[in-house]
Amino acid sequence: MTPVLRTERLLLDPYVPEDEADFVALFQDPRVSRWMGDGPVSEEDDRALFGRIFTKVYAQDLFDVWAVRRDGRLIGHAEIKPSDAVGGHEIVYGLAPAAWGSGLGTELAQAVVAHGFDTLGLTEVHATVAAPNTASLTLLDRIGFEHVRDIGEDDGSTTRVLTRRRSTVAESRG
Repeated sequence: MTPVLRTERLLLDPYVPEDEADFVALFQDPRVSRWMGDGPVSEEDDRALFGRIFTKVYAQDLFDVWAVRRDGRLIGHAEIKPSDAVGGHEIVYGLAPAAWGSGLGTELAQAVVAHGFDTLGLTEVHATVAAPNTASLTLLDRIGFEHVRDIGEDDGSTTRVLTRRRSTVAESRG
C-alpha cells in the first residue's frame, strides 16, 4: 500500500481516478515526457499507463507510485521500484515545467530517497538519467548520487546510472 509522504511544500499520495486528466496532461507535455521512459507516447498509451497504476501496481502492491501535489494541484509524478537495469530500486520522478527551478525537484527526490532508506530499508537507491538531461544529473549529484556506469541504448543514446548509498553512523565517523 503506497503511503502518503509530506515535505515542506509537497504532498505525495496515491493517485485517485479523478487524477487521470492531470496525469495525461503531465505525461503529454513533451518537456516532461522526453525524459520519462522511452520518451513521448500517444495520449491513449498514457491513459493505459494510468489505468495500469490501479489494475496492476496498486492492485498487486508491486511498488510505490505517487501523485505529487502542491496546494492541492497535481504537479508531478514519483515512484520507487525494483529495476533489473540497475540491480536494485530506482527512483523515477517528473514535475510540470511550471514547478521547475524552485527547488521542488530536489525536495521531491529527497523525499523518495528517504522513503527508500527509512521505510523500505534499502542500503542504496539508483536513478537512470538520459545523458543530455543535465538538470536531473545536477540535482541528483547535489543530493549525493554518484555516477556509477553508462548504458548504451539501442538508438545510440547514453543513459547514466547513478547510485546513492545509505550512510551509516559508523561511516560518518570514519
